[in-house]
Amino acid sequence: MSSITEPFRTDFMLQALAGGVLVAAICGVVGTWVVIRGMAFLGEAIGHGMLPGVALATVLGAPVMVGGAVSAIVMSATIGALQRRGRLTYDTSIGLLFVAMLSLGVIIISHSRSFATDATAMLFGDVLALGPDDLAVLAIALVVTLAIAVGFHRAFVAAAFDPRIARTLGLRPQLAQVMLVGLVTLAVVASYQAVGSLLVIALLLAPAVAAGQWTTRIPTTMACAAALGAVAVFIGLTASWYASTAAGASIACAAVLTAVTSGLLRSAVGLLRRPSPTSERTPCTAGHSPVSSQC
Repeated sequence: MSSITEPFRTDFMLQALAGGVLVAAICGVVGTWVVIRGMAFLGEAIGHGMLPGVALATVLGAPVMVGGAVSAIVMSATIGALQRRGRLTYDTSIGLLFVAMLSLGVIIISHSRSFATDATAMLFGDVLALGPDDLAVLAIALVVTLAIAVGFHRAFVAAAFDPRIARTLGLRPQLAQVMLVGLVTLAVVASYQAVGSLLVIALLLAPAVAAGQWTTRIPTTMACAAALGAVAVFIGLTASWYASTAAGASIACAAVLTAVTSGLLRSAVGLLRRPSPTSERTPCTAGHSPVSSQC
């Protein structure tokens, strides 16, 4: 037992665990909607869309969180504008902006004297560098995420299944879509320092996919996804401590493994519960009509 808790006797590992758990909670709530609405590509695109702002803030010495937030908002607004014009399909516009923003971010950060270090931090994060101020920002982001998720729950549900019904009920599906994109943007920006822009999609998707194997109610799925994400953070940090691997990548790998393990267990349970072929057939006894209750 001491070998499990030993890594978290240091302050920086304990702060990394606390920050990772907050990120897992944010991503558990938002990731559930990402999976339901099929918005994985959008989440990945926003993660790359914040790179130019982060790169520019790094070069200028400004707060990287502010730069990333501004860039991600611009990315989201541009995607929405292209979709409304209808000249490009949704995935095509996202793909073009995805590449453009990633390239622009790398071009900007290439002017930095510490290009390799800055680029690595941008893409993969540095969860071990989280401090009290970062934890406070993550806590605020979690409160905002929960407030939006609760306030727009009915609108999100109605828009997910039938926007026309949502419009008839006065739930404003277009506003719900904007708020949902805003939630994804908030989750990506808040999780940036912990796991980076490339790996944040793992915490958005994997715990929600794992939880969705066992639950059908959306709030329950969110809670389970947050819990599984927290477990992945703990496992990833522990593995990073003993195996000397990158902490962010270890957390992302642990998150994906939770989804794989959950899927395998669900398949195994399904096979065990499946009735045998012999039990499905009730033989008709002699003298009974073929349409009787015995058949």
